[in-house]
Amino acid sequence: MTGRLPVVIWGAGAMGGTIGAHLVRADREVLFVDRDEEHVEAMRRQGLLVTGPIRELAVPVRACPPTEMEGTFRTVLLCVKAHHTTEAILDVAPHLAEDGAVVSIQNGLNELDILQHVGEERTIGAFVNFGADVLEPGVVHYGGRGAVVVGELSGSSTPRLVELVRLLQLFEPRAKPTGNIFGYLWGKLAYAAQLFATALTNEPIADVLARAEYRTLHVALAREVLAVADAEGITPEPFDGFDPDAFTPRSPQSAALASLEALVEFNRRSAKTHSGIWRDLAVRHRRTEVDAQLGPVVRIGERHGVPTPLTRRLIELVHQVENGESPQDLSTLDGL
Repeated sequence: MTGRLPVVIWGAGAMGGTIGAHLVRADREVLFVDRDEEHVEAMRRQGLLVTGPIRELAVPVRACPPTEMEGTFRTVLLCVKAHHTTEAILDVAPHLAEDGAVVSIQNGLNELDILQHVGEERTIGAFVNFGADVLEPGVVHYGGRGAVVVGELSGSSTPRLVELVRLLQLFEPRAKPTGNIFGYLWGKLAYAAQLFATALTNEPIADVLARAEYRTLHVALAREVLAVADAEGITPEPFDGFDPDAFTPRSPQSAALASLEALVEFNRRSAKTHSGIWRDLAVRHRRTEVDAQLGPVVRIGERHGVPTPLTRRLIELVHQVENGESPQDLSTLDGL
């Protein structure tokens, strides 16, 4: 799959920068593409720096903005925010080899958008749950390990998938293939709903998930998203303490609370205490991925006649914080 051509990291932010730096460390040829010219210039000048408790890296890199891209490539790891997927894939498409593939290293159901532009046969799904942030141009913080899973959209096992897993194991040795990538993506969406809820506050993820007064809310959010997944015929997969079976209506509350406690412990082990959603709101003061991630849950729910009132309200509250209409505070979470 990778051949002798460089692996392209399209979006050299938290996820792309962290993965890409590890590939360079392992002597793989990598080209970083990012629309943030200040970030590109810093990488060209000083290399890419990865900090944090897991590993300190400083690697020289090749980097350019999309406007300077030339040639075609067989492996593109698409690592942009979900709401930038369409814009990015339109830039990527002319540079994707006929026998190449775009790997969606993102949150949400972006594979469905990507395949509309490059075809299902040139789209590979991915699920990642490690913790990372961009601290400043050219510097990424790698705060916590997490699951890395990739799969063909058809569910089949292919030689290129095997090769992709080997590539990603240079970053995360536990990276693995799956025949049910959409099961992981929908499981992550249910967890993402909980993360969006925590980001309505200034509290760490683990602290909000641990508070007794919000446990029923977190359970209800996950159940609502997973009800839509069930209507879609999806079997969600577990990861990093998140147990989708614990959030079905048939499961006892004790099972859901046990899964929440496991998520608390997973997040307490990470030096990344707050989500990227929180950082978009509190630090970068920019729009979040809420429409791109949770919007499809609402729309798919409508198609199946599955109500999603909590998800709808959560989207509204995130927009209120984005617009400065509500504080990033527990009082806003109380509105959910």
